[in-house]
Amino acid sequence: MTGPLDAKLASALGDRSANALKRGFGMLTVGDLLSHYPRRYARRGELTALSELQVDESVTIVADVLEVTERTMRARRGSILEVKISDGRGILILTFFNQAWRKNDLTVGRRGIFAGKVGEYRGIRQLAHPDYELFDPDEAPAVGSEQAKRWAMQPIPIYPATSTVASWQIAKAMDVALASIAGMTDPVPPAVRAEFDLLDLERALTWIHQPEDDRQWRTARDTLRFHEAFLLQAALLQRRAQLRESPATPRHPGALLAGFDAALPFSLTDDQQLVGEEVARDMAQAVPMNRLVQGEVGSGKTLVAVRAMLAVAEDGGQSALLAPTEVLAAQHLRSIVAALGPDLAARLRPVLLTGQLGQAQRRQVLLSIASGASRIVVGTHALLGELVQFADLGLVVVDEQHRFGVEQRETLRRKGAVPPHVLVLTATPIPRTVAMTVFGDLDVSTITTLPAGRIPIVSHVVPLAERRELWHRAWARLGEELAQGRQGFVVVPAIDAATKEDDPDALADGDEADAAAEVADRPPASVSELVPLLREHPSLAGRRIEPLHGRMGTEEKDAVMRSFAAGEIDVLVATTVIEVGVDVPNASTMVVVDADRFGVSQLHQLRGRVGRGGVPGLCLFVTAALPETLARERVEAVAATLDGFELAQVDLELRREGDVLGSTQSGGRSSLRLLRVAKDGDLIGAAREAAAGVLEGDASLAGHPDLRDALERRLDDGARAFLAKN
Repeated sequence: MTGPLDAKLASALGDRSANALKRGFGMLTVGDLLSHYPRRYARRGELTALSELQVDESVTIVADVLEVTERTMRARRGSILEVKISDGRGILILTFFNQAWRKNDLTVGRRGIFAGKVGEYRGIRQLAHPDYELFDPDEAPAVGSEQAKRWAMQPIPIYPATSTVASWQIAKAMDVALASIAGMTDPVPPAVRAEFDLLDLERALTWIHQPEDDRQWRTARDTLRFHEAFLLQAALLQRRAQLRESPATPRHPGALLAGFDAALPFSLTDDQQLVGEEVARDMAQAVPMNRLVQGEVGSGKTLVAVRAMLAVAEDGGQSALLAPTEVLAAQHLRSIVAALGPDLAARLRPVLLTGQLGQAQRRQVLLSIASGASRIVVGTHALLGELVQFADLGLVVVDEQHRFGVEQRETLRRKGAVPPHVLVLTATPIPRTVAMTVFGDLDVSTITTLPAGRIPIVSHVVPLAERRELWHRAWARLGEELAQGRQGFVVVPAIDAATKEDDPDALADGDEADAAAEVADRPPASVSELVPLLREHPSLAGRRIEPLHGRMGTEEKDAVMRSFAAGEIDVLVATTVIEVGVDVPNASTMVVVDADRFGVSQLHQLRGRVGRGGVPGLCLFVTAALPETLARERVEAVAATLDGFELAQVDLELRREGDVLGSTQSGGRSSLRLLRVAKDGDLIGAAREAAAGVLEGDASLAGHPDLRDALERRLDDGARAFLAKN
């Protein structure tokens, strides 16, 4: 069923306006336009502080016309119209070329809204060919009257705009769109609206776009924020309920797991034991498990997964582990084989499937999977291929789920004759509000304790902006560790000066640009630059230093990692391909160069690669970021604590929210518009409880057709991918 929000923009606004909004913002429907909320509100009586405007800043300002002059251009034919505007404290010049007719509108004393990019000419700030809208003096009430005061202070919505679509053009489109939704239904049930004192949706949209006073837009914003949280949670909970409607094969642990546990050379931590029991309880049910296990690097998530695989293997079932990179997939296979021991490994025949296998080897692996001979299968995206068939797929394990979209997880799920159980692993600690918002369709287990014997990693910031000589001290410190028979990682953000590693966890372009403005001269920070420099550095003379990055072939990368693990390489200069899963117990030291170009969680993940073998871990974050900048603050936050959950909250507060939640949540129809998970945790929790109450006993929402239709409208396939993408 469709409603007024589904109407095409062209039908409401006409082709010209609709095409401009589509080009500028990707808007297609009336609903898309009405969810483009004002970023702030101005007033007719409010004057912006022009003295605070920055050059190259795109601005929308309220000001008065002070003076209008026209002069002839010297170098060519035509004239320049210069309009001086002021807020009473600063002056800005508006410049128009060959548009003398504008002086008929821009008369001295007129007040209006002006928009453009601030430039500078001969030390004077100006807007060249700005867009503007003048307040109509004929509409202004008598000076000094109460009506005049209300008119002067009535909020004027200022919208996120582009160079081709100005804020007031969007406002005029809003007026037309709002007229088209009269009588619309509200997907939030009346009982929920009453409980939380919410406006109905039509009134909320009207008040946020056409407020008569501040109270109206604030009330509307509160309603729409709850509305956003409620629909999101209802979608997640409905998805969870739908998944549980499918039958699954119960899997029970038996002799395989008992023998495995008995042979372990250590005791499970309390958290590992608890999470293992939660997983076993889920898998014993006749409905599919959908559980997320989060825990620090080295906390034992893979062990939890292996124990679950053994429960599936007990009756001949198969498990598939999907890893984001070939390096990590190969590492997982080696770890699983080592954990199983020779006897169990021979019985379960773990195999590796990646895109780099030769044709004959690939055929052999596919046959082993299809026949059921291999009860544990580890692979990359190659597992999703049409030719990959399982005899009895009972468990899907997804490692670092944020690297995969929902389509990939679902493709693997569908390879089971009946829906398999699903276990998602992540070493990226997740704040509670993000877990509710992004993983709301999964049960969440957390491993907080590290195995006994792990020595805390010592972290230091190496601040090149203040002390450039520390560059050489960092390499001397690495040399001291190597002299004790240990090994080290050097991590850089780029393969060469022009090529960044293709890394989904790297800072977004906007964050990179922000960081670049906060940094002194950057040090060499690519594999191709650093490898020769380090080989020649006096502190590392004679050391075996080798590169590792994503442009190398699979066999080459694997050979390098094997050599490093065997102690044949002293220092690995790598991009973030080593971020997860690489386990070299003798690696004690990590030097992260240009550390400010990585996110908080990413730095924490990288640091977890060292100090895993009973020797003290050392991590040096080398940065040229200036003191008291956001770039520097990120690095210092990581160096200050080893608590990944504390850092996850810092990450949420420091970074743009869309980047924390995943790139697909930064834009698109179902992105977070008003909701802020860093601040709205209580609201999200309340909305989740309310949605759970509505869905209880009515997962199909037959009794709430307006909510059902809204979820179908908003959560198309692309939006559902947003919900399940971690």
